Amino acid sequence: MITSTSCSTCGHPSHTQFASPDLVGPIVSGRFDRARDPAWRQSGAATVEDYARWCGHLCGATCLRMALGPGAPSLFELRDGALKFGAYRVDAEGEIRGMIYAPAVEYVREVHGVGAAVHRTLGADGIGELLDAGRLVVASVHYAIRRPQEPAPGRGGHLVLVTSRTPDGSGYHFHNPSGTDAATRTAQLPVARFADFFAGRGMSLAVGAD
Repeated sequence: MITSTSCSTCGHPSHTQFASPDLVGPIVSGRFDRARDPAWRQSGAATVEDYARWCGHLCGATCLRMALGPGAPSLFELRDGALKFGAYRVDAEGEIRGMIYAPAVEYVREVHGVGAAVHRTLGADGIGELLDAGRLVVASVHYAIRRPQEPAPGRGGHLVLVTSRTPDGSGYHFHNPSGTDAATRTAQLPVARFADFFAGRGMSLAVGAD
């Protein structure tokens, strides 16, 4: 069953891209068939087949949903809107591409009234500067960021929502749509360790800004 928790530090809800948070670990490890997710309807998908095909690609839409906060559209409503703007694309072979930053920014601005910008070159310290300016950051990281105790195998390919600095300013709080437990869904890492997984690109959102 879908659950939503709120980060005590940033106040933004924590969502997963899979409908059952307690099944994220088995799904991403391949031990559980996502088409058997009992909560799939809560994602807003029209069919379980549509859910199973798309849920593994919707980290970006999940980040948008968390950023928009309470009252945000369902995950698949956001998927549908992003599709219309070209932020997700399906190629001739049926391969799903996205989230693509420029059309995603256009979608968020025009449909949800949120200021947004693409950052094609962004240092890890630059994330902090955006946070200090009151923005949230959708950052491209390696999905293995949910296992920070292990060496980073690469950078990029997955999106997380960076919400704030840690109290001492040395790290970042972030929400991971494919976190396998509470600690990896609402997580924090020192800036230098976050940088090991970070691809140096993303989007920023001025949620709640004038």
